[in-house]
Amino acid sequence: MTLDNDWCVVAPTTRIERIEARFHGHAYSMHRHDTFAIGITLSGVQSFHYRRGHRSSLPGTVIVIHPDEPHDGHAGNDSGFQYRMLYVSPALIQTMLNGEALPYVSGGLTRDANLQRAVSALLCSIDAPLDTLEEDNGLADLASALQANSDARGQRQRTTLDARAAHRVRDYLDLHYRHPVSLDELERMTDQPRWTLTRDFRALFGTSPYRYLTLRRLDLARQLITNGATLSDTALTAGFSDQSHLTRAFKQAFGVTPARWRSLLSGR
Repeated sequence: MTLDNDWCVVAPTTRIERIEARFHGHAYSMHRHDTFAIGITLSGVQSFHYRRGHRSSLPGTVIVIHPDEPHDGHAGNDSGFQYRMLYVSPALIQTMLNGEALPYVSGGLTRDANLQRAVSALLCSIDAPLDTLEEDNGLADLASALQANSDARGQRQRTTLDARAAHRVRDYLDLHYRHPVSLDELERMTDQPRWTLTRDFRALFGTSPYRYLTLRRLDLARQLITNGATLSDTALTAGFSDQSHLTRAFKQAFGVTPARWRSLLSGR
C-alpha cells in the first residue's frame, strides 16, 4: 500500500479498458486522451475541472468525459473518493451508431437512468474480463444512451464525412505507430487534402491523427510498464525519442507520470 493509500486496479484487458481507483486530495493533473472516459463515483466527492467549469460528482453520478477534452481530478473533501471508469474508443461507439458522428454530452455529469444502467452493466465487476457478447450488448446500450443524451441529437450532420479515408488512416496508424508518420504520407495514401482528412478523422474518432498516434504509443508504454519494463526501455520500444519525451506525453495524456502510474498499480 502506498503512503497516501491511493491505488488503482486495472481490469483484465478486452476491447475497453476498465479501472477502479481511490484517491485522496490531488489525483490527476490536467490531461486529455483520445477515448471516452465514462464512469460512476462509488463514494466520496469526485471533483474535476472540465469545459471551463468545476464539477463535483456524488455517489451514483455518471461522469462523461469526451475525447480530447482537458480535465483533471481531485477529492472534493478530506475523505477522498472512489470510482470505477471505463475508457472506450470512439471507433467502438461509432460502429454501434453505424458510422454517425460522435454524440456529445457537454455537461460532464448526468444521473440519466438509462446511461446509469448501461455504464453499471459494463462496470459490474472488474475482477474478470467481459464475455464477448456481454461486451457487445453493453457497448450497444452505452452508445444508444449517449446518443439519447447528446446535445447534438436531432441535428443533421452539416458535412459529408469520408469515413473510408478516415478508417484507412486509423488502420495505418494502428500498424505503424512505433515509427515516424507524416501528414504528407497520409495525404498521399488517401488522396485527401490534409484539412479534410484531419476534420473527418476528428469527427469520427474524437481526436487528430497525431494525437491518435501518440496515444497508441502510450497504450504500449502502459502495457510495458505494467509488465515491469524500465522507463528508458519503454520509451524506446514504444517509439518515443527518450524517457523525458515519454514522461511529458504520458502526463499530458493521463495526468500522472509513468513512475506514479507504476506506484498506483502496486498500491492496493
